[in-house]
Amino acid sequence: MEGKTLFDKVWDSHIVEQIDKGPDVLYIDRHLIHEVTSPVAFADLESRGIKVFRPQQTVATADHNVPTIDQHLPIRDALSRSQVDKLTENCKKHGITLYGLNHPYQGIVHVIGPELGLTQPGMTIVCGDSHTATHGAFGSVAFGIGTSEIEMVLAAQCIMQPKPKRMRITVDGKLKSGVTAKDIILYIISKISASGGTGYFIEYNGSALRSLSMEGRMTICNMSIECGSRGGLIAPDEVTFGYLKGREFSPKGKDWEKAIDYWGSLHTDDNAVFDLELNYNAADIEPMITYGTNPGMGMKIRESIPDGSSLAESEKTSFFKSLQYMNVQPGTAMLGRKIDYVFVGSCTNGRIEDLREFVGFVKGKKKSDNVTAWIVPGSKQVEKQARLEGLVKVLEDAGFEFRQPGCSACLAMNDDKVPEGKYAVSTSNRNFEGRQGPGARTFLASPLTAAAAAITGRITDPREFL
Repeated sequence: MEGKTLFDKVWDSHIVEQIDKGPDVLYIDRHLIHEVTSPVAFADLESRGIKVFRPQQTVATADHNVPTIDQHLPIRDALSRSQVDKLTENCKKHGITLYGLNHPYQGIVHVIGPELGLTQPGMTIVCGDSHTATHGAFGSVAFGIGTSEIEMVLAAQCIMQPKPKRMRITVDGKLKSGVTAKDIILYIISKISASGGTGYFIEYNGSALRSLSMEGRMTICNMSIECGSRGGLIAPDEVTFGYLKGREFSPKGKDWEKAIDYWGSLHTDDNAVFDLELNYNAADIEPMITYGTNPGMGMKIRESIPDGSSLAESEKTSFFKSLQYMNVQPGTAMLGRKIDYVFVGSCTNGRIEDLREFVGFVKGKKKSDNVTAWIVPGSKQVEKQARLEGLVKVLEDAGFEFRQPGCSACLAMNDDKVPEGKYAVSTSNRNFEGRQGPGARTFLASPLTAAAAAITGRITDPREFL
């Protein structure tokens, strides 16, 4: 008998009904919502006279539209203020837990779920946000949904979904100095392209991935969506259990012991079969940086920008259009390129370990005068921890501005926008045209590479300083 993958085990155990030649009706354990994608779903529910079915399984926070300075003051932007106010009103009306601005648990939705212990192995987790894949780092099946699907989950705690195919990506070996989780995922996406995972749910495996902390694993799973996949997950292990133990909403006492027994069973069987298997050697991975306008347009930081000769004719038009937008030329180096902005934060790299990594690099140095840098914690808890550890003092001594939690410059939905034509080295997840502001140009990189750029004012290999 053929074994089951981890993905199969979680997915199949949550099927309420299988529709013949159609999608599965899937039960959802945890529903996360924020201010941008939920208002219309609530409005549609009310127009139909439907109540939220299980409000205790939904948790809300404000993150996308919120300012990252002066959060004690009313939000200046009218649309942003309206959306945050509507979230507050809807949560109060339907009995949903909300961690709004200035609440000690507020933060980016995919940062607070894990740090509060709301994210647990074996769960199905959805949110109206594509980077819900982050939570798969715990061995959960987590994916983003649209507004009509948010309404479905609020009304029935279920969702109709076609079951994706299964891919396993294995990275074995020892990582080189200066290579981080962000470099691993940018490397993978550069290999398989921004559409290489379409139709799949990815399981990540291998000694290089098992060596990562939970925060590193979250970075990997977070960007699964950037290769077109539905999501990504990593089997839980002792690292997972250690991270979750004692968290606010983690199981306690005998419930913890029962949970550990179950979580320990969440792994792919030896005789399970994947639809596609890919293998990479950790020794081949180096600090990475993107040069184009999708996350698949990435390269090792010391390489030259490709000339497009290996591309199919149908791909060349968009490739050269991308280079034109970025104002970079084929065959040239990325090293030494002058930059204007550095952004450290987002659901990809806004956790305490990311800040520690950045601060460890800039300690005793000074920010380049030509760089505007925004250092944005992913949550109030991360902000508090950064202050307790003295990270904020080090940042300020080096000339950096430490802000308040929010999605910030990851996307142009708030005040933190990169101006037209300016270059930003960003630790976020997307480098699309205008993603960080109309006409902004984004190079995706790790916190270490961002730190090197912030100090030198240019794209720099962080290993030069290590």
